[in-house]
Amino acid sequence: MDLKSSEPFWLVKNGLMNSYPSLREDIECDVLIVGGGITGALIAHQCVSDGYHTVLIDKREIGNGSSSATTSMLQYEIDVPLHRLSEMIGREKAEASYKACSSAIDRLSEIAAEIKSKAGFVRKESLYLATRKKDVAGLRKELTARADAGFDVEWLEMEVIAKRFGVKKGYGGILSRQGASVDAFCLLHELLAYNEKRGLRIFDKTELLEVSSDKKQSNCMLDTGAKIRTGKLVYCIGYESQGLIKEKFVDLLSTYAIVSEIDEAACKKVRDLLIWTTDEPYLYMRCTDDSRMLIGGGDEEFQDPVRRDALLTKKANRLHRSFGQLFPERTFYTDFSWTGTFGETKDGLPYIGNHQKFRDAYFVLGFGGNGITFSVIGMEMLSFWLKNRPHPLEELFAFGR
Repeated sequence: MDLKSSEPFWLVKNGLMNSYPSLREDIECDVLIVGGGITGALIAHQCVSDGYHTVLIDKREIGNGSSSATTSMLQYEIDVPLHRLSEMIGREKAEASYKACSSAIDRLSEIAAEIKSKAGFVRKESLYLATRKKDVAGLRKELTARADAGFDVEWLEMEVIAKRFGVKKGYGGILSRQGASVDAFCLLHELLAYNEKRGLRIFDKTELLEVSSDKKQSNCMLDTGAKIRTGKLVYCIGYESQGLIKEKFVDLLSTYAIVSEIDEAACKKVRDLLIWTTDEPYLYMRCTDDSRMLIGGGDEEFQDPVRRDALLTKKANRLHRSFGQLFPERTFYTDFSWTGTFGETKDGLPYIGNHQKFRDAYFVLGFGGNGITFSVIGMEMLSFWLKNRPHPLEELFAFGR
């Protein structure tokens, strides 16, 4: 699947960070990770840390799928609000999911420090802004649910938001203390480089074609003609999992993003803030580490890459106008625009675990706006399973739930 269009900002900003060979010989390993995006890089970090002989492959160049198009906003908030998720799956399970995402931000901060990352991991507050008057009651209910769960949140009236952040459109919102941002494309390359020195083997332009299993291991046939024998398989293939798993479990959407020219003045008041709105579809925005404004949104049902790409100019213009409505005193000069594909589940939760039709294999599929934090949760879950330990979240994120 073509997961992105045009050249995302992160690819241009970072350039070709590392180069990896394709696999041309038969090898063996304890764990084979399929997918070289941020999810695969995080899972590889965990597996190597746990002492497993680990191999990672990707059919593209490393990092050139969805991870090159992500806006990399790190939030504990799931796409489904906490009060609604509580109604769907129960308060205890909903709060556990939210708290796991919050802990994942802290864990990612530790990982960034451990590998001495230069990917710009920055702690930020998060503002959930009511852009329509009818949304205030729902946000007030959400505020109560989060406060009752122990999250550090407060309600800000519009006058305070305007004075503090320069946002001039809205009807108040929830300010959360827990949030962050990062350059995920840079981080994944740093993770792989760090772990390659610890024994991780990495191959790109290497596609998995077929898997057969015997009593002890799985035999993985590649498009290069080589074969990998592995004890466990971990699929970190995101939205392309729909082509592998036949039943429908995720809805694909097209999303759009634009990045401004460097503008210190525009970023001054919101440099340490993530913003997302109650618009349908919602908007999200933040500053990059080099003082550009990044805006994303305009999501709609994915039909095919051609239709998605044809809408890029129209969607970019709409995002540009949205910035002007929120920040009428600032001018947005678009420097980059792109579109990508992402997934949405019925409950906003990921699919992490095994699937009955895949032997000795696990999936780590962090769908939605929390893809990176879900992937961090997946690190711990996989670590438990490889040691034959159950994980408290496995039923919440399981296939067939």
